[in-house]
Amino acid sequence: MSYVNKDVDIRQHLTLTFRVTVDRIPTEFQAYWKQKDTPGAQRAQRLFRKVFRFDLLPNDEQITALAHGYYDADPVAEAFVDEVYLARGSEAGRTLLEEAMSNGVQSIPDAPASMVQLFAEFEQDPEWLDRDLAGRGAAVFRRYGPSVFSFAGVETLLAYTESSIVKPLSLTGSYAGDTALNRFMETARFWIDVTEPGGLEPGAAGRATAMRVRVMHVFIRRHLVDHPEWDLEAWGMPISQSDALVTLISSSYTPGLAMHLLGYRTRVADIEAMMHFWRYVGHLLGVQPRWYPANIKEATQLSAAFFIKCSYGAVAEGAELIESYPRAFTPKPDTSLRKRLRDETNYRFQLGYTRYFLPGRFYRQYDMPNPWPWALLPALQVPFNLTVDLLARVLPPVAAGQDRYARWRRRTWFRNEMGEQDAQFNAVEKFRR
Repeated sequence: MSYVNKDVDIRQHLTLTFRVTVDRIPTEFQAYWKQKDTPGAQRAQRLFRKVFRFDLLPNDEQITALAHGYYDADPVAEAFVDEVYLARGSEAGRTLLEEAMSNGVQSIPDAPASMVQLFAEFEQDPEWLDRDLAGRGAAVFRRYGPSVFSFAGVETLLAYTESSIVKPLSLTGSYAGDTALNRFMETARFWIDVTEPGGLEPGAAGRATAMRVRVMHVFIRRHLVDHPEWDLEAWGMPISQSDALVTLISSSYTPGLAMHLLGYRTRVADIEAMMHFWRYVGHLLGVQPRWYPANIKEATQLSAAFFIKCSYGAVAEGAELIESYPRAFTPKPDTSLRKRLRDETNYRFQLGYTRYFLPGRFYRQYDMPNPWPWALLPALQVPFNLTVDLLARVLPPVAAGQDRYARWRRRTWFRNEMGEQDAQFNAVEKFRR
């Protein structure tokens, strides 16, 4: 295991250039090796191995790759942001980016070298990509409709105890207070765009959205790394490769398991197809980690490793984000009766999903709205979802209808919250403090 000498000014080293690999482990992550050897963790590992016949945690090589990944960024996109966004200004950067996405980078006279390299990587399929498998994964994710968005929003709350995840959201104001709904719906727009049929083909909306999000992440990272509240020693890089990897697995493996609680019968092959799809989405986002789980077994191990290494250091800021989430859906005043009724219904469903998927102890730990009786609403969907899902497996017309209905539901759900407004994916240029 190699480390950068602790006497080196790691912040200066990384802010001078993002084009290096730094084999260093954040101090918060180093607690993993202590916590996995506690008596309780050891008992859990023995029980898991006895029941499932494989180890609960990754092997040494995989866990080291995950730990080192907290200092990995996105060197190709970093170079573009440095050369264009930071040197010429954000507006000029966005204009060039939109032109290249619409008409190709070749349409830009004297295109910056970093932009040419960025689009060359973006347009080149990775050698591991199986497009048919990725398409299957997108279809599995689609069939959950907006329910998977609600689950993903709730699932994220469990990670809001970790400073490396919470601090970028807190400093930018994302998912906190009055901005929470718009930021969440922006993420939902991303999920919709990339999982539409053909959404990642050249010229498709999802592909363009992925590039916008990639640049937005780099822009935020580039500013956050110098912020006085960012602890590079403890947390690694802002929006690191490893935190992004956990997000990809949380978009595929975890929903594949959790949607069983809503009646969907997602098989192991379906989950692994979603993992492959989100790996490709990650590639377009610049998430190219040293280790990506190859199957559901490794995804289980990664998820377990994430929770074992948790330090629970984001207390006040994490609570702000957690408590903002359900209240973001509170109906707004001065709306039409029809929209008010839809908003009231959706708010109660969101409360229901939040309590349905969160452990009771976690929910009660925070100042959250009373979820009852709405916490029973998700369970009421099980008979319908189960029936349709089972029929869709043997009757292609039912499968096609299920897909059309799910896509209609999520479009309708998005428009009810956002009206004619659409997601912008613009990076925050000023922090709250």
